[in-house]
Amino acid sequence: MTTLLRAGISRRHLMATGAGMAATGLAGLPMRAFAADPVKVAGIYTVPVEQQWVSRIHKAAEAAVAAGAAEYVYTENTANTDYPRVMREYAEQGYKLIVGEIFGVEQEAREVVDEYPDVAFLLGSSFPPDEAHPNLAVFDNYIQDASYLSGIIAGAMTKGNIGMVGGFPIPEVNRLMNAFMAGAREMNPDITFQVSFIGSWFDPPKAKETAFAMIDGGADLLYAERFGVSDAAKERGVLAIGNVIDTQADYPDTVVASALWHFEPTLNAALAKVAAGEFKADNYGVYSYMKEGGCSLAPLGTFEGKVPEAAMKLVAEREAAIKDGSFTVEINDEEPKSS
Repeated sequence: MTTLLRAGISRRHLMATGAGMAATGLAGLPMRAFAADPVKVAGIYTVPVEQQWVSRIHKAAEAAVAAGAAEYVYTENTANTDYPRVMREYAEQGYKLIVGEIFGVEQEAREVVDEYPDVAFLLGSSFPPDEAHPNLAVFDNYIQDASYLSGIIAGAMTKGNIGMVGGFPIPEVNRLMNAFMAGAREMNPDITFQVSFIGSWFDPPKAKETAFAMIDGGADLLYAERFGVSDAAKERGVLAIGNVIDTQADYPDTVVASALWHFEPTLNAALAKVAAGEFKADNYGVYSYMKEGGCSLAPLGTFEGKVPEAAMKLVAEREAAIKDGSFTVEINDEEPKSS
């Protein structure tokens, strides 16, 4: 499925109105990006745009369209076997920036990138940038800062047994789980963790059944790295911690907190580089750090005032320290294990 979005509001108006820029999430976009014509952006996603991780890229691209910085098309549910073909099609059609995720097609994607040296590629990848592919910049959701803070809250809300359901044990998932576990142990070093991976990025029924098994195994709080986990928590009356997106409104009695990923700083930086003709191989993962505005802890919503004061005090102290650089959350990409 391919969808097209074009700039539909006045760029001049948004340039003159800071409130308008803030409302669309583009407040941090360098002004030179607004001076040129909108950058033609194509998104290629292996899952629906409703999926947590991809939804953040999609949301940032829509904000760029609203601000007049981009024109945007996207294709969702692209099989890995079709991914190189779709990359070539967009490159041939004149798109200047192609975004997406190539975790399952790393080598093939690099072959395509080399065929189109005048096209900028900003792709989610497990590998670092390589000057051998000068038009390929990589990124990832380095939101370990927010995951760590959500773990502190989880540690204060559990009786001591946390279930964690992930997609695949790859660095992108592992580092968030490990940061979460580190935060939880700040409140209770004796917490027991049940860790499982469902082998899919989008299989809510399987994630739900895995979560049920963890609850049967004694978990009274779940880490919802995948869709379906919070549904299990809701049905069984246990708590959950969200990941990447804020689902508190959908699960007001279940989701206590969530670590949010904001892709806007990543995309805005790429758009500015493309507009200036300065795009090159680089690591855009740093724009996901909390100090860059790339992640945050979601509002507690209905759980405001229900989390122990000691935990919230520690969250506030650590958040301030993360932002000023005096505290660093460890990036641990090793596969987390059950206790």
